[in-house]
Amino acid sequence: MFTDCGKNEKKKNGFNKRNMKLKIYTLSWCGHCKALKEFLNYRKVEFENIDVEKDENAAEEIIQKAGSSGFPVIELDGRLIVGFDAEELSKILGEEK
Repeated sequence: MFTDCGKNEKKKNGFNKRNMKLKIYTLSWCGHCKALKEFLNYRKVEFENIDVEKDENAAEEIIQKAGSSGFPVIELDGRLIVGFDAEELSKILGEEK
């Protein structure tokens, strides 16, 4: 499903070395949410997962911040991204050439 970018590429992207904070807001039944977690785990990217079904306050807060009730929501150093686009996230993580 996902293309392996190679061991050297994974080390070079330096995502966590730059101390970027990555939070994802997800729903247990959401297919795009599952794909996002698989994408990040495959690339060994550290993230905090917030299950909005279990935390109603977080759900309300992120819906207000994002201006959307779509999930997943990715929060990267204060920047919000609604939805999951593997190609775009790869660019953000520095995997694209």
